[in-house]
Amino acid sequence: MSGGRRAGLGPRLLVAIAAVLGTAGFTTWLVAGAIGPSVFRDHLAGAPDGKGVDAVAHAENAFSEASAIALAVGLTLGAVAALTISALVARRVGASLVSLARAVREIAGGRLDARVPSLAMGPEFDDLTRAFNQMAGRLEASERLRHRLLSDVAHELRTPVAAMNANLESLEDGVTVFGPETITLLRRQGARLTRLSEDLAAVTRAQSGELAFNFGPVSTGELLSFAYLVAKDRAERAGVDLVLTIGHDLPILHGDADRLAQVLGNLVDNALRHSDMGGKVVLSGAVASDSGGGGVELTVQDDGEGIAVEHLPYIFDRFYRVDSARDRARGGSGIGLAIAKALVEAHDGRITAQSDGPGTGSTFTVTLPTGVAQASTTKTGQ
Repeated sequence: MSGGRRAGLGPRLLVAIAAVLGTAGFTTWLVAGAIGPSVFRDHLAGAPDGKGVDAVAHAENAFSEASAIALAVGLTLGAVAALTISALVARRVGASLVSLARAVREIAGGRLDARVPSLAMGPEFDDLTRAFNQMAGRLEASERLRHRLLSDVAHELRTPVAAMNANLESLEDGVTVFGPETITLLRRQGARLTRLSEDLAAVTRAQSGELAFNFGPVSTGELLSFAYLVAKDRAERAGVDLVLTIGHDLPILHGDADRLAQVLGNLVDNALRHSDMGGKVVLSGAVASDSGGGGVELTVQDDGEGIAVEHLPYIFDRFYRVDSARDRARGGSGIGLAIAKALVEAHDGRITAQSDGPGTGSTFTVTLPTGVAQASTTKTGQ
């Protein structure tokens, strides 16, 4: 086969049928050739002397009987050989289907780690096996995502719900008076729950590939300018100097402008939360140094708290916090960076974080291709 590709199921079945017919024919011919002459010769040996009608009739009878016996034995052995080959082929195909059916039953029974081994029955069965295993893998990943989501939700809801219950019990016991401070506290916890639910929905859709994307040309400069304008007032209120730096001749991106703006918004929000008053956050864009002019680097750099080296591999995980108490106090849900990572990867890009340790600041870099990516077809969510 050209390209090393094995023959498909159709050609294999044709070969098997040809083998069955050939074996049956060859066996019949071989047996008939071995038995027929011997039987015919025995009949002629007992023929009457002479050349009359009786001798001819005896010869004809001998030929007919010898032929019948030879064909009967030959066809019987040929049929046995054909049935043997057919049984072997049917057993091979049946074993493959049994293996597939077993895996289907295991998946239906909740064992999402079930897989179908390689059937070695041609490209059709290989494609079927590959598709089934991919489906099972996606189901298993979705189930893990569901379990993790439930665990995350239970963990994150515990703190605000406990705070609200404690305040309500204090009001019932008369320990505290229902006033502006209590209302503010309850509102904050309610807002936190609302923000948490929205973030959970966003990151789950992003990681499962169910977000809607509208890909098209995106001006890198306009994208950076928009992110700067959105965060400028918030930076001023926090006493942080937000600086915008746009490189020259930035290429046009191919992506979803709203989703990319969401990425930069999350990164800038994260930088502002971890910057002290008087700090500085730089939002910049430049041609990617390792892309040969075919990519863009969007960078958010701050001189704030920094990140310890041991935390860097995990900061894009959902709900991961370098300092849980501080992040909770500042209102971070621990999901913003996970959302940013999922959105960047949906654009066939990558996002990285760098820091020399606590107190040295952090740098988040988003590298995006400028060409039409594999993800550039419009994706719709459910």
